[in-house]
Amino acid sequence: MTTFTLAEIAAALGVDAQGDGSLTITRVAEPATATGADLALAMKPEFADQISAGAAQAALLWQGADWQSYGLKGAILMDRPRYGMSKLSAMMDAGQGYAPGIHPTAIIDPTAQIGADASVGPFSIIGAGSVIGDNAVIASHVTIAPRVSIGADALIHPGVRIMADTRIGDRVILHGNVVIGGDGFSFVTPEKSAVEQVRDTLGDSSGTRAQAWARIHSLGGVEIGDDVEVGANSTIDQGSVRATRVGSGTKIDNLVQVGHNVVIGTDCLLCAQAAVAGSTVIGNNCVLGGKSGVADNIKIGDNVVIGAASAVLSNVPAGRAMLGYPAVKMDTHVETYKALRRLPRLLREFAELKKTVSKDGLSG
Repeated sequence: MTTFTLAEIAAALGVDAQGDGSLTITRVAEPATATGADLALAMKPEFADQISAGAAQAALLWQGADWQSYGLKGAILMDRPRYGMSKLSAMMDAGQGYAPGIHPTAIIDPTAQIGADASVGPFSIIGAGSVIGDNAVIASHVTIAPRVSIGADALIHPGVRIMADTRIGDRVILHGNVVIGGDGFSFVTPEKSAVEQVRDTLGDSSGTRAQAWARIHSLGGVEIGDDVEVGANSTIDQGSVRATRVGSGTKIDNLVQVGHNVVIGTDCLLCAQAAVAGSTVIGNNCVLGGKSGVADNIKIGDNVVIGAASAVLSNVPAGRAMLGYPAVKMDTHVETYKALRRLPRLLREFAELKKTVSKDGLSG
């Protein structure tokens, strides 16, 4: 069990503890279910109102909160308590219990290089010429193909598959069943296909004939920067000729698809079920909401926010917030949606006006 005093936690968060700093904290909890040894997470007044339902003696609160009015013996106050959660959760995380060293059932090619203090779990495979950095953790049932490079302090959870010619930076986290470096979805026909015809004409597929699809092999690999995190069951395809690239600091949620040749900048967020089609370039500090989609061969500038379930079908300039299908400026979409909701009433009013005009015309 991880145990800290309230003062130790406050110091780690860069603030002073309020009240009794010697209080022992063993875990964090929601206010209504917290026990005496828990730090209640009450980062908003509506959450703090639930403290009385539990037994917490200490809480993480917003700056300026009247912590004593909640019956607490101590508190940590922060301007941005949710940001404090990043350090607090790291302190309280007991980890997954991956054992140090190399498990006897692991299969490691003699030409692979394993860094100092790295861990390789049961039934994992590391291919020829691959390099695993210092202090990296390769959990159980992980497959690492030949010619893969993984940086220091990486954490590769069970079931991950990393294909050949993938380069992964330091402190990268890959969650369960991620696949990095699968073949890109690249197929071509001997003659112009219906898909190409529709793209060129925006709807006319006439004049094309049924053809078999020929596979274009992926030769480009994948390059992932430092401090990247990829959620469970997400996939990043390798490039056709050049590498698919994910910039340092980018965080990818569960069930996300990144297509071949895509370039994603630094410190981006790709939320659950987002999908980026091949050869698209996404700038730095962009956010793709859940279930959003980005078409192939387009460019998205820096600091762009794509709302959930939006479909981006054309280039997006830097700094823009987009929403809808097809995605347009967010304020334009909201205005259009409001107008659409008013449409049935306007049609009824229009029908009544038509009746009035018709009656007046007949009576005249």
